[in-house]
Amino acid sequence: MLCYPRRMRLHLVDGTYELYRAHFSPRPGHLDPSGADAKATVGIVESMLALLHEADEAVTHIAVAFDNPIRSFRNDLYAPYKSDEGVPPELHAQFDAAEEAIRAIGVTVWSMREYEADDGLASGAHRFRNEVEQVRIMTPDKDLGQCIRGDQVVQVDRRQKKLTNESAFRANRGFGPDSMADYLALTGDSADGFPGLPGFGTKTAGMLMGAYQHLEQIPADSSAWTVKPRGASQLAATLIERRDEAILYRKLATLIETVPLKESLDDLKFLGVPRERFERWCDQLGVERLKAAPRRWR
Repeated sequence: MLCYPRRMRLHLVDGTYELYRAHFSPRPGHLDPSGADAKATVGIVESMLALLHEADEAVTHIAVAFDNPIRSFRNDLYAPYKSDEGVPPELHAQFDAAEEAIRAIGVTVWSMREYEADDGLASGAHRFRNEVEQVRIMTPDKDLGQCIRGDQVVQVDRRQKKLTNESAFRANRGFGPDSMADYLALTGDSADGFPGLPGFGTKTAGMLMGAYQHLEQIPADSSAWTVKPRGASQLAATLIERRDEAILYRKLATLIETVPLKESLDDLKFLGVPRERFERWCDQLGVERLKAAPRRWR
């Protein structure tokens, strides 16, 4: 049995989600001394400081991954895939500033360019999961469900205070984490910009994944199916006719676990907020009140 000192945990945070959440939150806005919108940047720092100070989370190691830009290699595979188009300009202008802000509190940043933040999180979970007691992926994004492994890699929705391990995932979805990309290939993912296949709702796709795990294992003849969703014969015909589409959508939904991350686990250890750097950042953003917020100083 492996023993980990100080209940060693790795928190992997979806920085893009946190940044959007801060930008669209009802909290008051903030302008930096130059008059530029800095609401999202200040908000994400407040959110991360809260996480670092939260006793129940007991952060020992942490990294935050960002989409910067939003566009990735998936746009080359499928043009309508999500991109920077439609991002509010005042939010887009804070992408680099948000990364610098996270560095200013002493936390490692993974800035994704060819890949997506989700790929960084998946790669971190895959690479370090056997070196810590638990990897906690901090995002409600359903795509990351495919990374869940027992109680070793779990997903945490901070806003709803909800933890999902593998048993909870299976109980909720009716299939295992390894089938998540196949499920999304059928249902589509509006947040990522691909539609899935017509006729396949969440219930039908969940039934099929629970029975067959992957697209290739679904029998071509619906009469051989061990589950009987409504309109099975038409669904089977759609799977045959639009197989190439389904395979493409699955590729879009499948997270990359091999993104080259230069840091070792030791590099991700949270040693405290670097006082001088953080106070300088507070001055630059005009947030004097935050200088007293950190409780763990380096």
